[in-house]
Amino acid sequence: MKRLLFIAIIALLTMSCSTTELVDHWKNPEIDVYTPQKVLIIGMTSNLEARKKFEKRLKKEYQSRGIEAITSFEIFEPNFTTEKKSEAELLRIESILTANDFDSILFTKLVGVEDRSTKFRDDYIMNQDIYYNPKYYEQFTVYHAETSLYCICPTEDRELIWKGYIDIIDPTSIEKTVDDYVNLVLFTLEEEELINKKSNEEASSI
Repeated sequence: MKRLLFIAIIALLTMSCSTTELVDHWKNPEIDVYTPQKVLIIGMTSNLEARKKFEKRLKKEYQSRGIEAITSFEIFEPNFTTEKKSEAELLRIESILTANDFDSILFTKLVGVEDRSTKFRDDYIMNQDIYYNPKYYEQFTVYHAETSLYCICPTEDRELIWKGYIDIIDPTSIEKTVDDYVNLVLFTLEEEELINKKSNEEASSI
């Protein structure tokens, strides 16, 4: 029943004016509840403005839940996500992070872009514009993104806790797109018990 309710709520969210859509997601079946203590937030995109806004917004949300969060801009050079890293370099970075008490990484990346065509309306009555409207078919762009939550521990390899596949649909505003994306990720993590929900006081203060 909980799963059906979750799917119904996601459907309602994506039917609204949101620019983001949860296409699919996966949770490690060996983990029921996960409570991070210190999270590194990394956004991989060439758009530095969007990356900064995204990381700062997620940091604020984690902190409002009593979880320490650090953005990649605070500990790495701005070009950190634009340069290729070897496995050895990544292992060294993980060792540094665990030595500084990080236990989690929330990593978001753009994995593809495509142009699509669609009709303005789906049912027959609303589709009567097809006969006289030359703009009946609309072009729009979809960005395919992935967000992954990893656990990093000194005694184990990094472990994937959760991964979400999210489409960003024809974004026109960085602010709105960041808000929509972060809200969707947080809602899903809350429902999967991978981050605690805000208290009523915290939620009303925002």
